[in-house]
Amino acid sequence: MGKHARKHPNRTRLAVVATASAAAVTATLACTALPGIPETADAQNASGPEAAFGRNPRPTSDIRSQQAGIVRQNVQEAENEAEAGSKAEAAARSKAEGLRKAEAIRKAEAWSKAEARTKAEARKRAEEAARSRQNSAQRAARSQAPQPPVSATPDATASVAYTDDLDGWIKHSLAVMAEHGIPGTYDGIYRNIIRESSDNPQAINLTDSNAAAGTPSKGLLQVIDPTFQQYHVAGTSMDIYDPVANITAACNYAAANYGSIDNVDSAY
Repeated sequence: MGKHARKHPNRTRLAVVATASAAAVTATLACTALPGIPETADAQNASGPEAAFGRNPRPTSDIRSQQAGIVRQNVQEAENEAEAGSKAEAAARSKAEGLRKAEAIRKAEAWSKAEARTKAEARKRAEEAARSRQNSAQRAARSQAPQPPVSATPDATASVAYTDDLDGWIKHSLAVMAEHGIPGTYDGIYRNIIRESSDNPQAINLTDSNAAAGTPSKGLLQVIDPTFQQYHVAGTSMDIYDPVANITAACNYAAANYGSIDNVDSAY
């Protein structure tokens, strides 16, 4: 079939249907005599009573006009039927195409969301790994830093200048702990502070069981007031929020119950 025929299949089918219908009607009319019209020339010349009374046959032009009208009517009906079929086929194709496009859009959106989630999870894991490496490097550097000399007298720590930050608080606490024979290392203290308070000396937990009992956990190592008072280390502040007093009291408690703050890896 040529390319023009493929481009307009409905028109070709319509023409075929109309031509076939017209040919069929014409053939039928050609073989069928209409009422009041003699079938042969002999019928027109017949004698007898019918001839005596005389028939008035319809003119040939009327017959042809009637035949043409019937042909046109049948052709029109065939064309209408073919056109209706063509429209139904076009509607079905359009509906199928719409469903196909909708499904393609749905799949594309689902793939896009899945890819976005995968990228977000990968980015989160990379950030967490980077923070972990950074914290490990900081702990290693601090643990290797030289510790201040410890004197047997409590007043010896006052002569050493400590920075007013987490590093200074831990080093100061280690000096006091050494004076009182309290075990613990820089890394053990640092690790528990980060877990318990995220390096916030004013931290207070108002949602746990201790808070419900009226004694919320406070300070860098989240110590409750009764524990702080019982394990308070002489020479440090009586303020539970004081970083050095909080650290040394918590390490003293951990030493009595766990052997060392280094052995604590969760809530204690």
